[in-house]
Amino acid sequence: MKGMSILITVVGSINMDLIVKVKNIPVQGETILGQEFATSPGGKGANQAVAAARLDGDVRMIGCVGEDVFGSELKSHLHYENVNVSNIRNVPNTSTGVANVIISNNDNRIIVVPGANYELKKAAITALKDTISYSNMVVIQLEILPETVQTVVEICHEKNVPIILNPAPAEHFDKQLMSKINFLTPNENECRQIFNMEMKDALEMYPNQLIVTLGKEGAQYFDGQNHVKISGFPTKAIDTTGAGDTFNGALAFALVNKYDLSDAVLFANAAASLSVEKQGAQTGMPKKEDVEKRIAFSG
Repeated sequence: MKGMSILITVVGSINMDLIVKVKNIPVQGETILGQEFATSPGGKGANQAVAAARLDGDVRMIGCVGEDVFGSELKSHLHYENVNVSNIRNVPNTSTGVANVIISNNDNRIIVVPGANYELKKAAITALKDTISYSNMVVIQLEILPETVQTVVEICHEKNVPIILNPAPAEHFDKQLMSKINFLTPNENECRQIFNMEMKDALEMYPNQLIVTLGKEGAQYFDGQNHVKISGFPTKAIDTTGAGDTFNGALAFALVNKYDLSDAVLFANAAASLSVEKQGAQTGMPKKEDVEKRIAFSG
């Protein structure tokens, strides 16, 4: 099966984002009038799946939604985005996950209610062991149960399937997983929270494995001899929601297509810079030709 296509399997959360745009974040006890409201498909897992699929990746999603309107809408949307949804389960008597996103001054604060995402359990992953084993790359995040993440990592390690772990939310990351994953992609704050040391020192502990995203500044890793900082791209940000997920989906796409690490990170930076130019986590995720144009134009 690997010879037939380059398959990226994303295991993770599928949410509906409930987006409120405000001039200023309210303080405790304060009621304010918002400027805009919208719903938008989200969830870090689904976002990363769409990001890779938009780039012409062959993407399969493993996850759970509720038997509700949001669940039906999200599965239909993923199918529309050319993500294989055959391993997304509808869970009865459980709400689909939601993320409440508050946007103010080009920044965001997010409250996630996991819902059906926490019904993706170890037994379900074990039953899909062959599907995971046939993958050329697995991408996972931490908006699902820790034991589920552990099971996915164990299967990938056993079957020698490369894995990108995006440690968000970082509080759920177990450092013991570092010995069994290929890439960890925290942002600066997550890196500090996980390793409790300066970014430079953490990078040197995990050469060519730890890639720290730096927002508009790009991303950085240590190649075993030197610190490699891959610059970001100038952009006019409208909504940063989903930029990190775009980075991870694009990184997975680039790596399975045999880009070397520095070129893969550059490609992911370019994709992320495009994603922030539209409202919504998935709306601005770019096509492959747009990423290539941005890289060519900057060069």
